[in-house]
Amino acid sequence: MSYFLQLIKTKRMKKTVLTGLIMCGMVFGSVAQTRTPAAASGQSDPKAKAVLDNVSKKFKSLKSVIANFILKIEGANNSVSDSKKGSVYVKGPKYKVVMGEQEIISDNQTSWTYVKDVNEVTISNVDHSNNSMTPAKIFTNFYDKDFLYRLTGESTEKGKVLQNIELTPTDKSKTFFKVLVDVDKKTQTLARMKVFEKNGNKYTYEISNFTPNGAVSDATFTFDPSKYPGVEVVDLR
Repeated sequence: MSYFLQLIKTKRMKKTVLTGLIMCGMVFGSVAQTRTPAAASGQSDPKAKAVLDNVSKKFKSLKSVIANFILKIEGANNSVSDSKKGSVYVKGPKYKVVMGEQEIISDNQTSWTYVKDVNEVTISNVDHSNNSMTPAKIFTNFYDKDFLYRLTGESTEKGKVLQNIELTPTDKSKTFFKVLVDVDKKTQTLARMKVFEKNGNKYTYEISNFTPNGAVSDATFTFDPSKYPGVEVVDLR
């Protein structure tokens, strides 16, 4: 994610930044490509695994999820500090992510990335390989076999008890060296995730509101050009 600070300043590249950050593809998607012996060696903390398994189980039991989040960016040596608010809608493998003037929509067959300030939508086929990353995977099996993890303790924030877990990638060649995950102990849902890059940059994804089984229609997960007059369509299928 080292080139993030340059990309976010340009209009047409905003959709690239959004895709990478919200989907965590720059982080977890790249990790999924490598399975190392350390991941299968049983070195992870069973208490941490129990917490993460409960998060995955809880999410899979829901028909839909609506969540609001805050993305906080901290540059190395305090060079940049920024935050952005967004929302994510998930129904099975379908999802929609909205952040500022940008949207990513997928019906699990086709994906649309829309950037409002240039009124452009890019259409592509969904990548169904195991290396792809979606919101559903972030809420469920993002830890899988690619991290070692340990429960470091509990903390209380705004009346909520959070279970604190530290994850380290088994592939040490990755650009990040640590991920901190906070889980709401009562609801067994992901509350916050903070990624630490080797170059000093930090990215925090904080769930500000989580609505299980919210009313989400299937129309949410398709892009209707008639609702975007004059939209420029870039079809990459």
